[in-house]
Amino acid sequence: MTDYARDAAAVRGATDRLLSGVSRLDETAVREPSLLPGWTRGHVLAHLARNADALVNLLTWARTGVPTPMYPSEDARDRAIEEAAGRPLPVHLDDLRTSAFRFYSAAAALPAARWSYEVTMRRGVTEPAGRLPFRRLVEVELHHVDLGIGYTLADLPAEFVERELDFLTEVKFAGHPEVPPLRLASGWGGRVRWTGRAGEGAGPAVTVEGSPAALLGWLTGRTDGSGLSCPDAPLPALPPLG
Repeated sequence: MTDYARDAAAVRGATDRLLSGVSRLDETAVREPSLLPGWTRGHVLAHLARNADALVNLLTWARTGVPTPMYPSEDARDRAIEEAAGRPLPVHLDDLRTSAFRFYSAAAALPAARWSYEVTMRRGVTEPAGRLPFRRLVEVELHHVDLGIGYTLADLPAEFVERELDFLTEVKFAGHPEVPPLRLASGWGGRVRWTGRAGEGAGPAVTVEGSPAALLGWLTGRTDGSGLSCPDAPLPALPPLG
């Protein structure tokens, strides 16, 4: 369940952790590969800053009713990340801080009466404005992991992991034609979630067991499923999140 104020506060905490970790890097580390194929740590940092501004655009859209896309175009998004990736560390840190402040301000300016207003994200995905702080939280937490600077899936807050697992299973992969029926069990006595294809011809569900963090890593493509148990069949391949 969405709690706008709680999510906005969680974004601040996650951003503070991110900035603390990044501030301990040096110039060489910023130019080294991240855990995302083809991206250096500088690419990840540039993306995080521009994503904050992109979500400011959506919050402004929700507040004013004037359509404002996240990015002018996909090419413009990619070009901005590429051009900024090689900047010095102090410039990255300043960009992260100032873009985060713009996001905090835009989130605080959105009245509760507009939280249900729907905006359009990338690839035509619609979302109520009240979920935008959680969307930002996902970006900050997972890309902090992607930097490969010591913050791992196991360090993610438990509540965040559970909520993102809910989103992935109930929304992202629910009924997905490329995902077999899945029964995801979070360890002994933990939550059991179902997702993937459903209905006639879908076939029996494949059970995948593991810790919530391990399940999240696999579902988001950040691990190959190591640490998970799939007793009934080989671990299925999943489509990229996109």
